Amino acid sequence: MRRWSFMNVLYMCVRYIGILYSVISILWYLPVSMTDTVGLTLYFILTWIPVVVNAMLGVIIMIRIHAMYRRSKKMLIFLVVVLLASTIASGVITAMANVGVSAEEFVLYGHHICLSESDTDQINLGYESFISTAIWEILAFGLAVWIIIKHLRELRQSPTGSRIGDYYTALTKSHAFYFVAFAVMACLTLGSLSANITFSSAVGSALYTAILQIAQALQMFVLGPRLILSVREYHAKLVARSEEGIGMTSIFFQAGGDALTGGDV
Repeated sequence: MRRWSFMNVLYMCVRYIGILYSVISILWYLPVSMTDTVGLTLYFILTWIPVVVNAMLGVIIMIRIHAMYRRSKKMLIFLVVVLLASTIASGVITAMANVGVSAEEFVLYGHHICLSESDTDQINLGYESFISTAIWEILAFGLAVWIIIKHLRELRQSPTGSRIGDYYTALTKSHAFYFVAFAVMACLTLGSLSANITFSSAVGSALYTAILQIAQALQMFVLGPRLILSVREYHAKLVARSEEGIGMTSIFFQAGGDALTGGDV
């Protein structure tokens, strides 16, 4: 029986939290009978899941970047400090945005539904809590791109450069897809600060909110776990294609792949 690595635990947590988030979202937006207590509980779960999951994804990205920087202790300390600051700031702002939030039970077409009540400042604070996460993501993506460009230049003259270069290319692709999805979601979140969207009852506002929810789910629960799966898939292909699997696998580990795959692929 294989021992579960830290990366395995993070991957499974994000996946199963994603299932929970999807189920609660469906219950929240459908005309399902619920009391004000149940509704308020679901509201807080939906509010805090993005904070928790983005922190987990931040740890995954931190481990990737640490491996790409050849496990530099200075880089690890820097990443830990920045990620902690970002996560704490996001958590504190989210907590402030939910102070005094209440829920009321209404009867609609025979169903008891629950609607949360927040003032304008609290709603804006909820969206602004995303800013610290955005700063972390931009910094992490910039560090990843910079070290990849640096390594590719250094490896041009190396006999194993093309192989390790392919490995860094695989890292770049998965991180780029994730960052693009995050950027789209960040723009949609900032757009939600507009009163014409947040406090509008028009169909366009509802559609905008739905697109935001879908983009957020894709970023956190689809492309987020792909940050781990992409490395493992590349490692598996590398071993399968090579007649000298041991030699090529050692090259992969020297490039930091052991830390990214959890060492048990």
